[in-house]
Amino acid sequence: MEIKVFNREKDCFQLEKVYGEKAIKWLYGTTPGLMISKFLSGPNLSKIYGAVQNSSLLSQHKINKFIKDFDIQMCEFQLEEGCSKDQPFSSFNNFFVRKFKEGERSFPEDSSEMGAFAEGRYLGYKSVGPHVKLPVKGKFLDPEKIVSNEKWSKEFLDGPLLIGRLCPSDYHRFHFPDEGEVLDFYKVHGALDSVNPVALKKKNDIFLKNERHVTILETKNFGRIAYVEVGAMMVGKIVQTYEKTNFMRGQEKGYFLFGGSTVIVLGQKGAWEPSQDIQKWTSKGLEVFLKLGSSVGKS
Repeated sequence: MEIKVFNREKDCFQLEKVYGEKAIKWLYGTTPGLMISKFLSGPNLSKIYGAVQNSSLLSQHKINKFIKDFDIQMCEFQLEEGCSKDQPFSSFNNFFVRKFKEGERSFPEDSSEMGAFAEGRYLGYKSVGPHVKLPVKGKFLDPEKIVSNEKWSKEFLDGPLLIGRLCPSDYHRFHFPDEGEVLDFYKVHGALDSVNPVALKKKNDIFLKNERHVTILETKNFGRIAYVEVGAMMVGKIVQTYEKTNFMRGQEKGYFLFGGSTVIVLGQKGAWEPSQDIQKWTSKGLEVFLKLGSSVGKS
């Protein structure tokens, strides 16, 4: 299965290079693989794998090859303190959560425009309920089940929804799309299946059953938002780095340790909508690649 993505900045289609592609296709595309994936989607294996990625001895040697294989533009990123250009990070996880240099990315100055909260591939819907399907087989965009909390379950019915999917080669920190205040935060325990489109085609309820961190935000320009980080296979941890309930537009919210991951943002009915090009390509079953801070929606 080829994964074709539209790159807005380059105005062209690109084929996604998938990390561990053969393993993912076998796990989710064969009967034996699907049986084994049930065991691999538990938390223990991901924690062990995360520990390996934290080890200099076991993981540092993989960094330069990964940079070359995925053509990562290291000139955009800060090096780890004490490291050199030849060996820029002490472990694979430190490389994985690398930070952009100051000024490499920016959020819209127009308060009516929402900035992309992660750097990755986006799908977007103007109004979503349990009847709406992703561009793969199955119904699994039920806002109530994604949020999974009685207090907030009705808040986002028929409202807009954005899905930002991050590949292992992407920048893995996520940010606040606007200024505002944190109203609530909780964790939803679950499995850790892959969020790759290959896996989504075979298991159409991954976003409803994977482990999630849910933050309810009151934003200045886009109303109330549910900000949901979705764990995935081999993601050692979701880390929240914000410390105060008040936040600013573009401020870092947290990061994922090793693995492909997803951020889902849900809004109140009529408060805002995803950018027109995202809606257009979503209707054709295609994701749009966006850099962090690029316009992703409008109030």
